[in-house]
Amino acid sequence: MRVEKIMSHHVTTCGPHDSLEHAASLMWSSDCGTLPVLTGDGARLVSGIITDRDICMAALFQGKPLHELRVEDAMAKQVLTCKASDLLEDAQRLMEKEQVRRLPVLDNDGGLIGILSMADIVRESARAQFSQRPEIVAGEVMATLAKISTPLAQQLAA
Repeated sequence: MRVEKIMSHHVTTCGPHDSLEHAASLMWSSDCGTLPVLTGDGARLVSGIITDRDICMAALFQGKPLHELRVEDAMAKQVLTCKASDLLEDAQRLMEKEQVRRLPVLDNDGGLIGILSMADIVRESARAQFSQRPEIVAGEVMATLAKISTPLAQQLAA
């Protein structure tokens, strides 16, 4: 199965110069925990990604109100991505390896066209369990989520 079959096509985004208050507000209104950060005016090139956790940690450690803090100061600048044409299994392995729950999905020109989340994979797995030929095996989904959720300290000790 290809990523494009189950990815979310509507993606809320923000810019690097937006305030963390604006980013948090977008997350709240869009019911999401991650925003790809796009460069330029309306460009679709991903320059970073910010999570609700990033916002909380920036507010805590910088001790400033969210309206004074910028997305570019709290976002992850190294963004893992996949392409819509990638096999879902490959994207899932990348999520496992890098312990990420979401991957921005890019077109062949590097533009953002969607996002693949563990929630997308879990929903598809549940749907597939009722079909004659499930393309996603529930056990594999559980293994991916378990690996993503394993604290780094436990991984290093193993």
